[in-house]
Amino acid sequence: VQLQASGGGLVQSGGSLRLACTASESIFSINDMAWYRQAPGKQRELVALISSITGSSGGSTSYADSVKGRFAISGDNAKSATYLQMNNLKSEDTAVYYCYLNGRRTSWSNWKDYWGQGTLVTVSS
Repeated sequence: VQLQASGGGLVQSGGSLRLACTASESIFSINDMAWYRQAPGKQRELVALISSITGSSGGSTSYADSVKGRFAISGDNAKSATYLQMNNLKSEDTAVYYCYLNGRRTSWSNWKDYWGQGTLVTVSS
């Protein structure tokens, strides 16, 4: 299974971007999906997580304090996809964003962590 992240780019401070992450094949069961980011010279950090995804609009979410009220994560079980809507972007949001999924490919598979390749978000002040 490969995760493909997209939607990154260059945006001015205060602008918005929507990141998308889709799996190369359907996942039988998803535990949770998340977005992490890594800024130059810094460690990778958790930005947003969604678990107990129901359909295409439900789930339990949590966010890093730095993005609360500005970012929104959503997931779609049927598409094995997750999205990150980022509003009111700030220069400190500049980073490579990685998507993550914990799930099982089939009912007899082990739970496994999957990572996307990363998409660069650059916010200019």
